[in-house]
Amino acid sequence: MTMQSTSFTRTRAGVSTVHVMAGAPRTRLARLGDWMARNRSRIAQLQWGIVVLYFVLVAVPAFLPMPPEDARMFTSLTRFAQFAFWGVWWPFVIASMLLIGRFWCGVMCPEGALTEFAGRPGKGLPIPRWMRWPGWPLVGFLGTTLYGQLISVYEYPGPVLVILGGSTVAAIAVGIVYGRGKRVWCRYLCPVTGVFALLARLAPVHFKVDRAAWDLQPAHIPAVDCPPLLNVHALNSASQCHSCGRCSGHRDAVALTLRWPGSEIVGSQPGDVGRYEALLLLYGMLGFALGAFQWTMASGFVQGRQWLATWLVDHDIVWPLASNAPWWVLTHYPQVSDVFSWLDGAGIVAWLTGTAVLVGGFAHLVTALGARVVRTDWKVLALGLVPMAAANLFLGLSMLTLTQLRTEGIVFHWLPQARLTLLAVAWLGCVALCVGQQRRAGLPVWRSAIATALVGAAAALPVLLWVRALDLLSVF
Repeated sequence: MTMQSTSFTRTRAGVSTVHVMAGAPRTRLARLGDWMARNRSRIAQLQWGIVVLYFVLVAVPAFLPMPPEDARMFTSLTRFAQFAFWGVWWPFVIASMLLIGRFWCGVMCPEGALTEFAGRPGKGLPIPRWMRWPGWPLVGFLGTTLYGQLISVYEYPGPVLVILGGSTVAAIAVGIVYGRGKRVWCRYLCPVTGVFALLARLAPVHFKVDRAAWDLQPAHIPAVDCPPLLNVHALNSASQCHSCGRCSGHRDAVALTLRWPGSEIVGSQPGDVGRYEALLLLYGMLGFALGAFQWTMASGFVQGRQWLATWLVDHDIVWPLASNAPWWVLTHYPQVSDVFSWLDGAGIVAWLTGTAVLVGGFAHLVTALGARVVRTDWKVLALGLVPMAAANLFLGLSMLTLTQLRTEGIVFHWLPQARLTLLAVAWLGCVALCVGQQRRAGLPVWRSAIATALVGAAAALPVLLWVRALDLLSVF
């Protein structure tokens, strides 16, 4: 397929010469974006297929008897759903954000499809000011992560229905009340929208807007139907773009194209990243998530709980040791000897909070110091830690994948080396992004070296905690 394309010559005064070439070829990536724009009905069919699969995997296992301990994923729908969600679905959604941006959000996410569909015949009320508060992605990520740990969402289907099903119901409700056929839930309230927005900044594939070509087209051309409510003309970041393809080719100015991985982060300026987004990166993705993945392996957690339990008994305070909370408040499955006491719940809250303060607080401190040295916004410098945050999430979620595969008799003996390689690549990625930021700013070498060393130190702390938790050095 060919489309009209526009070339122009720039001068200090602006565009001096314009050549409109009908039939000039588009790149393969651009043609793929154009195909997405022309085939919305096919994409909708794919989305509804995923919605049906999602409903089956979320809802049905919650009403089935608990499978026996020796059940396997191909003999038990519950085990299969567990592996599909936590072993395949989420780890590779995270990976896809790094490679192709928020394609998952725009093309495959069941919640996005449902909230958009529900909003078409809905009330279409104005989006309230409270809903536009930029801190909701941070609150949503911390809240769902903590609640998931308290009720063991990775292990049992009931918690999956409560968390994922509850999120889906909320997405539909927001669509009905405020949607107008748009993805208001996805833009402002989805618990992982902030995470995806940060990861997509690394993606080498994005929709690029040629503003000069845009301005050359007639003003009366209808606006793009953008689900996440973006001003496409001003689009300069992949963070909020859902890569649905609907704007591809619009005004002969929008095209799916390649860029250097991380180039958006390297080129970031003060104002390109918000305070809550930076706090989500440091305290949520680096700190809180690390605590959620590692508390079950931490000897310090067990020792602290035992010491506190002994102290409580010695002082005749026994109610925190009771395990009478319902399963939707704290894990309660006595039939498999998996029961949390109130002390366990408090310990999980304390451990995750402490890890967030330790790891996130340290990263916040050193990036703030580095920003003072290079005289920039600390939030911009903090973006250099996105590769480590991505490795954090992928490594933690893939632990569930590997645990489930191990029960099927599938063992990867090269796993420690692969994990070390992932952590090393993530750390080097953080350093490279920081170096790129400083080179672009044209700063003195000594300032750049100090800032890079500080960012490297912030990225090194999660690496050390993972190496210790997984005993990765034992292979040497």
